[in-house]
Amino acid sequence: MSDLTSNPADAPDTDGDARLSQLEADLSAALERAEQHRESHLRLAAELDNLRRRTQREIEAERRAALERCVAEFLPVKDGLELGLAASSGSADSARLVEGMDATLRLFGAALERLGVEELDPLGKPFDADLHEAMVVQPSTDHPEDTVLAVVQRGYRIAGRVIRPARVVVSRRPADVPTKAPAERPAEAAAKDPAEGTASGQDGLF
Repeated sequence: MSDLTSNPADAPDTDGDARLSQLEADLSAALERAEQHRESHLRLAAELDNLRRRTQREIEAERRAALERCVAEFLPVKDGLELGLAASSGSADSARLVEGMDATLRLFGAALERLGVEELDPLGKPFDADLHEAMVVQPSTDHPEDTVLAVVQRGYRIAGRVIRPARVVVSRRPADVPTKAPAERPAEAAAKDPAEGTASGQDGLF
């Protein structure tokens, strides 16, 4: 009679398989949670970096705005010194006054330079509506069209930002000299609205 008793070694290890499946499920869940935590950390780090950058930009913008307001308050003083120096330079009796005003003006200019203020000097250069404000358009045969012939009031900028455009006299082709296009030139367009483009909002001395 044959032995029909089953060999225990041949019986399936259902408990081991269940434990292995459970371990695999636990590992998969742990890896998923770890990935979620990693993504959450990366998002938080990106948000903090964006906040830092935005805050830095806002601080820098406010600093520039405060500096512009400060400089705009001092510019009329510098204009007055320049006008007084020009008016007094032809008198022998005012030599000491001229010397003192000239020294004061140099100190003032040096202080503006230390603040990062750049003076616009467009004399003899092509008119640029982003930097200059045309007060007068004057016919000229000695200069190319749209050339700055004179500076009525000096302009200034900080870090590339114009806080006051230079007010200038601009050349144009005389009426009896033929021109190519009848279109309005940029200097003539700017001269029609001299207040446009003034960053500081001040009318200055003119």
